[in-house]
Amino acid sequence: GARETFENYYRKQRRKQARLVLQPPSNMHETLDGYRKYFNQIVGFFVVEDHILHTTQGLVNRAYIDELWEMALSKTIAALRTHSSYCSDPSLVLDLKNLIVLFADTLQGYGFPVNQLFDMLLEIQDQYSETLLKKWSGVFRNILDSDNYSPIPVTSEDVYKKIVGQFPFQDAELEKQPFPKKFPFSEFVPKVYNQIKEFIYACLKFSEDLHLSSTEIDDMIRKSTNLLLTRTLSNCLQNVIKRKNVGLTELVQIIINTTHLEKSCKFLEEFITNITNVLPETVHTTKLYGTTTFKDARHAAEEEIYTNLNQKIDQFLQLADYDWMAMEPGSKASDYLVDLIGFLRSTFAVFTHLPGKVAQTACMSACKHLSTSLMQLLLEAEVRQLTLGALQQFNLDVEECEQFARSGPVPGFQGDTLQLAFIDLRQLLDLFIQWDWSTYLADYGQPTCKYLRVNPMTALILLEKMRDTSRKNNVFAQFRKNERDKQKLIDTVAKQLRSLIN
Repeated sequence: GARETFENYYRKQRRKQARLVLQPPSNMHETLDGYRKYFNQIVGFFVVEDHILHTTQGLVNRAYIDELWEMALSKTIAALRTHSSYCSDPSLVLDLKNLIVLFADTLQGYGFPVNQLFDMLLEIQDQYSETLLKKWSGVFRNILDSDNYSPIPVTSEDVYKKIVGQFPFQDAELEKQPFPKKFPFSEFVPKVYNQIKEFIYACLKFSEDLHLSSTEIDDMIRKSTNLLLTRTLSNCLQNVIKRKNVGLTELVQIIINTTHLEKSCKFLEEFITNITNVLPETVHTTKLYGTTTFKDARHAAEEEIYTNLNQKIDQFLQLADYDWMAMEPGSKASDYLVDLIGFLRSTFAVFTHLPGKVAQTACMSACKHLSTSLMQLLLEAEVRQLTLGALQQFNLDVEECEQFARSGPVPGFQGDTLQLAFIDLRQLLDLFIQWDWSTYLADYGQPTCKYLRVNPMTALILLEKMRDTSRKNNVFAQFRKNERDKQKLIDTVAKQLRSLIN
């Protein structure tokens, strides 16, 4: 009887002690040592129990130890879940993983089942991945913030080889050129590429000793890398593009850079394959779809260029100062417009490295915006009256725009495509300056009409502005007869325009 009492007493005491041992200190997650002490206590406790099981008769039995281990395992896992979630430093999470593996392997050596610990390590792996993504977000931010957004200059073969060693780039043309020469991309391309590889290595570190198959490791690395590209890097790039004071040259460089990074994705695929030995053709292999990140960033930068250009054009247009009552035009195009065209010329000169489509779209969108804005200036309600002299000055400015469009500021336009951006203005001004109403009214609505792009409503608005000036200026007696005739003509034309509108 005494023996049974002692056995019960012993087991009860040990259960209490087990509960104490399994209670983690509240700051356990702060250092690796905290975890180490915790694991050592648990290992110590179960090594003693195992020893007693094998050296005494009946004091403890297998069922009792298994039950105790079951409780210990669930408490340990709960504690690790809670504490590891506080950890934001990937290297600490990695050290913790190594400790857990050691802990599990030790206890497995004593015959305790540890599968649940390895399952939990896969959860911690997700969290490790999150801490890595956070860390790399800072890394990418620093790279993008410190970049000078201009092509990398190379002065010697050594420097050239060094960069080609860091980033997969081949260009037979560039290789032939003498030094000094420039890579098309800026510093951030090789730096970002190398950091993606560093990230892949960091992911790989976690999967060691987890008894995972190479396919599982490959899958894990690809999934994490996809997150790195589509979430972390993507956000960093979008932030740079949407920055308040981002300049056109920076945006152009971002488009060039992302084009090169997108091309490098296949080398990252190979890099992962070489590490994991899982061929990309293998069934179930996760594709690296990070290329979409670079496409999206590029489209965002393109949109930003178009918006940015239009804003610049608007700033120049605010300087427009027409004398709408001028009797005679000046001898040349307005200063503000000459400056504006100068700005566009130098801007499009920078666009030479851009993919053709982008440069053409930017140029066409700028010309259309300029054309629409000039038309608005002319039709503005605040301009109540205007003279033929003012129209002729305005015409000089539009001719300057057409001259710019003809000069082929960006290669690749067919014929006079770019000039057509100003066709509405051209036809409207020709109609008024040549006072060619008979042609306009006779041919109206015919597809071959010379003034096909002139809307009768627009023509009427402009005509009304001219009518007022005609009335004001009849101070000179000798002009009265002409004035009256002109006034009559304007009234007649206005009437016919109204009937076309209705």
